[in-house]
Amino acid sequence: MNDRAVSVLENYEIEVLRTWKGRGAILCESDQGLLILKEYTGSKDKIIFQDALLHKIREQGFLTAETLLKTKEGELIVYDQDRTPYILKTYFEGKECNLRDARECVQAVKTLAKLHKASCLKTEDFPELGQKAEFGIDKEYEKHNRELRRVRKFLKEKSQKTNFEIFLLKHYDYFFHAALRTAEEVHSYINGSGKEEAGDTCIICHGDYQYHNIITGNSKEDGNGGKTGMSIVNFEKCIKDNPVRDLYLFMRKLLEKSGWSQELGTMLLTAYHEERTLTAEDYRQLYYRLLYPEKFWKIVNFYYNSGKAWIPGRNTEKMEKLLGQEQEKIEFLENYKSTYTF
Repeated sequence: MNDRAVSVLENYEIEVLRTWKGRGAILCESDQGLLILKEYTGSKDKIIFQDALLHKIREQGFLTAETLLKTKEGELIVYDQDRTPYILKTYFEGKECNLRDARECVQAVKTLAKLHKASCLKTEDFPELGQKAEFGIDKEYEKHNRELRRVRKFLKEKSQKTNFEIFLLKHYDYFFHAALRTAEEVHSYINGSGKEEAGDTCIICHGDYQYHNIITGNSKEDGNGGKTGMSIVNFEKCIKDNPVRDLYLFMRKLLEKSGWSQELGTMLLTAYHEERTLTAEDYRQLYYRLLYPEKFWKIVNFYYNSGKAWIPGRNTEKMEKLLGQEQEKIEFLENYKSTYTF
C-alpha cells in the first residue's frame, strides 16, 4: 500500500477526511463513515456476485455485514496507475472475536445462523446464482486426496530427508488412509442416499467464517428490532454450499483449541440450532467434515508448497499437537454420532 493506492479514492463520491495504514489495507475516515481500501485478487464476476449477495441479505434484514462502494462510474473495482485492482468497503470499529471467550463464540454462531437465514435465496430472484457452480464436499475431498497422494509419493522417493520429513512420513499413512476412508463414505452417501435436491432455493455461505472476519464491540440494529454486537466482513470467498461449510470452519478451530471439548461442541450446535434449525443432512455433513483430517492436509499442503530447504520448527509442533489430540477427536466424533443419530 502506498500513496498511489490512496489516490484511487478520488474515483469515489466521498469526502476523505484522513487516511492511515492498516493491516494490508488503507483505512479512510470519510463523510460516509469509516471505510477500508484493499487490493482485490478475485475476478470481476465474483465481486459482482458478492455485491449482489450483500444487497440481498440487507433486504432480508441482516444489516451488520460490510457494504461495497461503487466508483463514480458505477464500478466495484478500481485500478491505480500500475493497474493494481482495489475495492472499497465499509469498515467496523471493534476487535476480532475472542476464541477464548465462550460467550462471544456462542454469539458468533448465533450471528452465523442469522446470516444463513438471510442468505437463503430463491434462484429466480437471484440470477447471479447461475454463475456459481456448487463445489460439493465429495469433489473437495477428492482434490485434497490427490494432493496427499502426490506428497506421499514425493516423500517416499526423496533420498535425503529432514527430521520433519522423517517424522511426517512415519505418521503419514494413518491420516492418509483416514482421508481416503472419509472420502469413500461421503461419496457413497451422496450417491446412494437419495439425498434431496436443493430445489429452487439455496444458501450462500460466507466461505471464510473465522474469528478475524467477525468484529465485536458494535451495537447495531439487526433488522428485527433487536441489536447485535457483531459485524461480518470479508465476503470475498462467498459460495453456494451447505451452510455447514461455515459452521464447520468456525467450530473446528475452536474444538482444536479446546482439546475437542464435548461441552463446547454441544453449546455451539445448540446456539446455532436455536436460530436456524439443523437438519439430519446438516448433522451428517458436519460429521464428515469433522471426520476428514483437514488439519493434516493443511500441514502437508503448507510443507509441500513452501521452500523445503528450511522447514520451520512450527511444522513439527503442529504435527505433534495433531497427534496428541487424535484420541480426543475420535472420542468427540463417537459421542457426536451417537447423539445426532444418523
